Amino acid sequence: MQARSGFRRIERGLSATLPRQRGRAVRRRKARYFTPLFSVKSLSPALLGLCLLAAPVLNSCVTARKYDDLSARQKADAEGKAAAERQYRGATAELQKASDELAQLRLTQKRLVTDSAETGAAYRKTRSLYNELNSSYDKLLKNSDRELANKSSDYNKVAKDLARREAELGDLETTLQKSKANNDRLAADLQAREVRLAELTKALADKDKAVDDLKARVSKALLSFNSSDLQVKLKDGKVYVSLSEQLLFKSGSTKVDPKGQEALKKLATVLQEQKDVNVVVEGHTDNVPILRGTAGMTDNWDLSALRATEIARLLTTAGVSPERVTASGRSQYVPVAANDSPANKAMNRRTEIILTPKLNDLFQILDSNSSTPATPAAGGK
Repeated sequence: MQARSGFRRIERGLSATLPRQRGRAVRRRKARYFTPLFSVKSLSPALLGLCLLAAPVLNSCVTARKYDDLSARQKADAEGKAAAERQYRGATAELQKASDELAQLRLTQKRLVTDSAETGAAYRKTRSLYNELNSSYDKLLKNSDRELANKSSDYNKVAKDLARREAELGDLETTLQKSKANNDRLAADLQAREVRLAELTKALADKDKAVDDLKARVSKALLSFNSSDLQVKLKDGKVYVSLSEQLLFKSGSTKVDPKGQEALKKLATVLQEQKDVNVVVEGHTDNVPILRGTAGMTDNWDLSALRATEIARLLTTAGVSPERVTASGRSQYVPVAANDSPANKAMNRRTEIILTPKLNDLFQILDSNSSTPATPAAGGK
């Protein structure tokens, strides 16, 4: 600490005494920018030691007034240095800003030069196009009269064609009105046909239901008979009751056995309840010829017809209305199996009673359809 205070006293002493001429110059300037001529740090160790020995002597020569004066000078120098540094930094910033603006201006100048070159090229191109357009315009003016004459001729042709098309359009509109009227009639006829079709569909459904009911009733009534002798089946919308020869007749006979008569009476009871069912009795034989002179019969035609007539007679006797019954003989020509074995021949010797529901409603619908006049088609031009 003593060494540091000694150095300060030496520095103050040297600053006050060396050199006088420089000190006087500084004082004439009111001591604002006084700067020491040397620094204590730059002294050699020997000189520093000499200064330390002389410090008590020099200290007595330095007054408080001079010390204050030196402190003020030093403070002013520091403030001046700080102000100078601030000015330097400000100038540096301004210089950088000016440099940036100059670079930007140079870029702008370069861009403007480029734009000017492009504008010049575009101008020259536009000028060339303008000249070409002027030349084309002159050519068009020269050819305008000829083109106008041609256009006038084309216009006349178009006008005539337009008049012709308007006439055709009028004819088409008339035809369209006729077609519309025909379509309306066809739509009405179609609607009527759809109604009749619905009625026909219902009639067919009712007929199928009646056939199914009839088959169920007949099957129930004849349930007690052996299925090998009596069968009830549906075929082509009809109920077929097939009775074997074994159930009805003896060989070569046309008289029905008692067991067969019982079956026919039960069937007649069902048919009495079904008033809208027609009955067809068909007699069938095998291909074995009958003996000539047998009960006055000539061949299997007679045998099949007489057996069918006998069954029809028994049905009407049991209460079935005669006008509903038809008897026919089919001889050997509608077999159900080949006549090549005794079993197949027995199957072919049969009587079929065909039950068909009356289709009066269905026939009326069909008649109404056939009697409906056809709608004439629209005539063409």
